[in-house]
Amino acid sequence: MDKMPNSEDRPPAVRGSETERAEGSGSVLNEVSTAGGQGSSDMPALRKPDVPSSSPPRLVPLTEVMEIANGVSKMVIAHEIVINSNFQIRQPEPSEDSLESRVKEVVHKAFWDSLQSQLSKTPPQYTHAIKLLQEVKESLLSLLLPAHTRLRAHIEEVLDMELIQQQARHGALSLPQLARFITATMAMLCAPVRDQDINRLKGLTQPVPIFREIFRVLDLMKMDMANFTIRSLKPHLLQQSIQYERGQFQQFLDKQPNALDNTKTWLKTAAAETAQSLAAGSGGYRPTVLSPTLVLNQGYINLLQWEADSNTYPETMLMDRSRLQELQQRLTYLKLVASVLLVTSNVLGVQPGFVDKLKQVTAALLEGLHHRTFNLEEALLAISDQVIKEVKRSLSDLQSAPLTNETEFILKGQIRSIAQTDNPIRTLLGNRMVMYLRDALSCPQPLPGGLTPVQAELQDVASALGRVVHHNSLVFGPYYCSILTKLLLPECGTDSR
Repeated sequence: MDKMPNSEDRPPAVRGSETERAEGSGSVLNEVSTAGGQGSSDMPALRKPDVPSSSPPRLVPLTEVMEIANGVSKMVIAHEIVINSNFQIRQPEPSEDSLESRVKEVVHKAFWDSLQSQLSKTPPQYTHAIKLLQEVKESLLSLLLPAHTRLRAHIEEVLDMELIQQQARHGALSLPQLARFITATMAMLCAPVRDQDINRLKGLTQPVPIFREIFRVLDLMKMDMANFTIRSLKPHLLQQSIQYERGQFQQFLDKQPNALDNTKTWLKTAAAETAQSLAAGSGGYRPTVLSPTLVLNQGYINLLQWEADSNTYPETMLMDRSRLQELQQRLTYLKLVASVLLVTSNVLGVQPGFVDKLKQVTAALLEGLHHRTFNLEEALLAISDQVIKEVKRSLSDLQSAPLTNETEFILKGQIRSIAQTDNPIRTLLGNRMVMYLRDALSCPQPLPGGLTPVQAELQDVASALGRVVHHNSLVFGPYYCSILTKLLLPECGTDSR
């Protein structure tokens, strides 16, 4: 359980039900059957009634563009908080050699040098110091909870700006004394993770370094408080996020009536592929009726094989694009690992314990697979060499017959050929992974052959994909319902233009 940054009374955790309870667990199929007649009364409008389909594109005012961007930005943040279990606010850190970093360093140095110059005068000048104390006071008060009444009063008393200005005019202001009070207050309010920063702050003696470190730690404490607040409110956000995201998207759609064009194309392609698969009787466990759920699941799976630079990504999936691309990269990695292990097992018939060792070796040499400078052919060559070494060592330990030159040549060649995208084993295992993930969205099936060594990792991918799909279908289900009704039931479908 997360520890609250503040040390006094903690607010009770906000209770809320899961997303499923907030919106129900009805499938897209149920929604389509409801829309087959006159349509649901609460179905979001997919186009303004007064905008004809043949109307020319209009010029959008800048204020309207800014309004749309602001709404989309809020929707993305809300979506990320709900979907990403590790979501937290982080302080931006520009690279050391960037222009931003150099400008920031120059400006900060000029400011702190100016403060040092003022405090070094005789008598000292406290113009900048008083402004800093006012900012510190405001920061401390912003970290307090309503229950911190006594601490709030104490801060107001010690950091009384009128009294501090009077002390400065009469030469009675003690910055070290105020710094000690500020540091002690921060120590009471900070999370345990900041204890080391507070201890370092207590060891400083000069005013300028003290103030500089105070502001650095206060910024970290503000982020700690913001992240704690987000975690506390997350159950409530789970309840509200579906309606909120749908409402924000509808506002965007009202201003941009063609904002579902890519989504329609995506679902149309998925419907054609699903129909073809059913007609051919392929794909493992598959119902024989073309249903909206099957089409939608096929569409989700297609996103795991999407071209990275494509500009036709479905609008309803844009907020999860980076997340799905990461899953796509993980699938590519698992496909290569499983292919190497299967090739080695087929040639040598190695034992399960040895497969785990080969898996570690392969995983280590495939690290950085998706970097632009990564050379897959070189990596597979290194993997083949390492696999041969491990096999020879294992055979020697077991006092078995040594590896023949012919077998070694065949094994190396088969491992290196995995670099080809049309490699039969790589293609076979890739298809099995896709089939497993697709079926996991509706009716989980046993793990196909050849994937046992990567079962845990593949199940993690299926779980992550399931979370994205579940939330997305709840938010955008009515839109999918309208589009799929027209695709699958054109005689009774509603207009989804």
